[in-house]
Amino acid sequence: MTTTTPIDLDIDARALGKVAVLFGGHSAERPVSLMSGAGVLEALRAFGVDAHGFDPAERPLQALKDEGFDRAFIALHGRGGEDGTLQGALEWLGIPYTGSGVTASGVAMDKTMTKRVWATEGLPTPAYRAVSRAELTRERIRAIPDELGLPVVVKPPHEGSSIGITKAMGYSDMQGAVDLALGFDDELLFEQCIEGPELTCAVLGEGEAAVALPVVEIRAEAGNYDFENKYHTDTTQYLFGTLPAALEAEVRQLVLRAYHLLGCRGWGRADLMLRKADMKPFLLEMNTSPGMTSHSLVPKAAQAVGIDYPHLCLWLLAQARLDRR
Repeated sequence: MTTTTPIDLDIDARALGKVAVLFGGHSAERPVSLMSGAGVLEALRAFGVDAHGFDPAERPLQALKDEGFDRAFIALHGRGGEDGTLQGALEWLGIPYTGSGVTASGVAMDKTMTKRVWATEGLPTPAYRAVSRAELTRERIRAIPDELGLPVVVKPPHEGSSIGITKAMGYSDMQGAVDLALGFDDELLFEQCIEGPELTCAVLGEGEAAVALPVVEIRAEAGNYDFENKYHTDTTQYLFGTLPAALEAEVRQLVLRAYHLLGCRGWGRADLMLRKADMKPFLLEMNTSPGMTSHSLVPKAAQAVGIDYPHLCLWLLAQARLDRR
């Protein structure tokens, strides 16, 4: 470990008890979650943690209580694992868990609600329109580019991993983008496209002790950081130190404020765009159960400050707690 490590890694693995690594689930992000969970499980077991894989899609959550699990590492992504429902069930069972609590998880999983919170508090986020399925007439769809400009990013606001997202370059692309997103959600988020570098910034901890890790600039092939380029190619570049020092500090401070406003704890990762015209950062979303695969960004950022993957997993597990103290 390097002396730059921002968190205390002196953890007694044996004191963590019987641990369930929750992965899989029913969401569209199940394949990613399976990869995340496998990595976490291997890392924890290497420290001697009594860790067991647990797929809520295959077993009832009550089994966690019946089988005497002491805490849970949430490696589920998307609906049913990252949106507050699982967190609420674990609160009911009295089993401490990693990551944010019920309310923060629910708000952060809804990209539209997250943007409303940030915009209300004056944090920069791209202009947007939220439109329900019933309101999506041909006339309404055609009016959106006039309101936001082109290109328009069309998103299902309750999905992650870039699932169902389209960058509509012209009016003729809008209907196809809407049809794709409606396959995942009943309300769509239309967002002004910010042209410039794509950034991400992870946070570890809670309250005043929370720290923002170094900013990562993402350079994907053809500028398209989609599901394929996130998880199944090695051509995407993840770069540190590309921002001037003052801008790096500004982005990290912005992300910390965004994290605190949502009430996040444990860990999280904010995704941003940096407007090329004036180098102004814009917040896109907050992930409260980020990926832990070989391509994932939180482990890369942690490694940059001397925290390797196994120690990151162990530290996150040690932070597990309930909303109710």
